[in-house]
Amino acid sequence: MDSVVSDAARGVSPRVAPRGGEPPVEPEPDETLQPWQTDRTRAPIATKIVVAGGFGVGKTTLVTAVSEITPLQTEALMTEASEEVDDLTATPGKLTTTVAMDFGRLTLDDDLVLYLFGTPGQQRFWFMWDDLVRGAIGAVVMADTRRLKDSFPALDYFESCGLPYVVAVNHFDGSERFEPEDVREALTIPARVPVMIMDARRRISVIETLLALVGHALDETPE
Repeated sequence: MDSVVSDAARGVSPRVAPRGGEPPVEPEPDETLQPWQTDRTRAPIATKIVVAGGFGVGKTTLVTAVSEITPLQTEALMTEASEEVDDLTATPGKLTTTVAMDFGRLTLDDDLVLYLFGTPGQQRFWFMWDDLVRGAIGAVVMADTRRLKDSFPALDYFESCGLPYVVAVNHFDGSERFEPEDVREALTIPARVPVMIMDARRRISVIETLLALVGHALDETPE
């Protein structure tokens, strides 16, 4: 397990990276074999993206919905002790929480592979963010319109470190829907930052958000 986690932290898929001249490890039965996994002359551009946001906003759901491999998750059961520090008002059915990170992979094209790292949302785990964002080209900051204030720590973090980011509003069933510009005004998001409406459960919706981030990151850091 330690080797898998360390490979993931370096942005390398643990099932395809050969070591010491060994052939690539066979993919799991549920993994679709990508062209670049069988042809070593087609090495893709590996891109790291961070998925951040408040507690229970849907980060694990996003990574799970879009990952072409079985996601690496560090979910732990919620306990009575956590109820004293985690606000479960908007997520009463939530039974688990991410305590380290989520990791997934998405091949957008033959020459572009995204490695997704989901951050833990609770304040007591924020000390890990510096390590998780190292080497990333950008971040998706997820927001829940019922708890917009929970997005401020992530927004402040990426503004302060200068990492390009987009804001993805994840609408939950029963939540009031707002236009992107209304969310921009409520969160005082700069005009240069894309704000998108997204459903973290839908693969195509997540891909659209990731494409918007890649494009924004290229505009912000074209070199």
